[in-house]
Amino acid sequence: MTIQLPPSAAPRSAYPVTALPAELRRLLRYLAKAGPPVSAYVYDGAVAAERARELRAALPDWAAVYYAVKANSFPGVVAALAPHVDGFEVASKAELELALRARPTGGDPPAVVAAGPAKSVPVLTALVRGRVEAINAESLLELHRISRIAVTEGVTARVALRVNPAAIPVTGSLHMGGVPSQFGVAEPDVPGVLRAARRLPGLDLVGFHVHAASGNLDADAHADYLRWCVEWSTRTAREHGVDLRHIDIGGGIGVAFEGEKPFDVARFGELAAQVEPPAGTKVVLEPGRFLVADCGWYAAEVTDVKTSYGKHFVVLRGGINHFQLPTSWDIVHNMAVLPIERWPTGCPRPAVENAEVTVVGELCTPEDTLLRDVRVDRVRAGDLVVFPYAGSYGWEFAMHRFLGHPVAERHLL
Repeated sequence: MTIQLPPSAAPRSAYPVTALPAELRRLLRYLAKAGPPVSAYVYDGAVAAERARELRAALPDWAAVYYAVKANSFPGVVAALAPHVDGFEVASKAELELALRARPTGGDPPAVVAAGPAKSVPVLTALVRGRVEAINAESLLELHRISRIAVTEGVTARVALRVNPAAIPVTGSLHMGGVPSQFGVAEPDVPGVLRAARRLPGLDLVGFHVHAASGNLDADAHADYLRWCVEWSTRTAREHGVDLRHIDIGGGIGVAFEGEKPFDVARFGELAAQVEPPAGTKVVLEPGRFLVADCGWYAAEVTDVKTSYGKHFVVLRGGINHFQLPTSWDIVHNMAVLPIERWPTGCPRPAVENAEVTVVGELCTPEDTLLRDVRVDRVRAGDLVVFPYAGSYGWEFAMHRFLGHPVAERHLL
């Protein structure tokens, strides 16, 4: 069987080196001189902060932007976002601790909501003790566990019921709803779960969590999705006696790659303003990838350039053990070549010019392929290959332990 992941980039060409910010190029060239072969992520916190400010400014006052920490948990990025978001969404004790440490200087602890389909008792205990704004409960059993922990701790835990809706009657790149899933409570089971939840001590049922959108670049469709979530939550709360104060619509705003039209934040905000949640109800958006995708770059040194049966391979000091996204998501994730002139005297320096190359990593598997059939002007052993839009689901999403190679470094511009 021939593995063909990720898809072919042909007839695309690599980005020009000028697509990389000058400050990034300077830092990478400095790292290339410093010693070991480069394999690193570089982040610009100011880029993430600007994305957050743009989205927050476009939305009405009843909407709140909570950064989904899973997208990029580098402390410098989280700290850069902290002054410009309304809170954080976390899915583990480690993410909770990171979010709570990210308060602006002299500020109050940030608001936190928690998600995840398999929260353990230690995780739930940490969330209850942390007095988070809402625990998005995934099942009736999880509600019972939260109740027991809250009673033992002598507190009341705020919970929102995560719902897997039967159907979402809007267009666009929406999914994760209406199909069998480990996420949330299936809509037909919601009335029974709500009846049981109201009988449990130690719980304050504040609303609902619906996360059925992913990678959506259509602002009109996403506004329709927001409206549907608000209307469904309002109607369901009224029918079942829930004091609705919290509606969490998840993330789902897409990131435009080459040839795609970016998400229109201004248009989304304009349409969102036409929605009218009940008075006193907060509507939470949990963007992750949208806020941080373009704040990061993954760079790796070319350890070799090889030609095999007429096909050119660029071999990196790195791969899916550092940057798994292109292969696991089956996408074309383009790159740029940063020339590095330093090279040992007397050592041959293989190169390819004006040709299509396939970029592969250092692992002993053909699946370790980051980019196929992209045309380059020139690439040599010792140069750096740099992938933009690597600020989300990069370092966190990689196979760090496979083969035991060193983990990619992380730097903040």
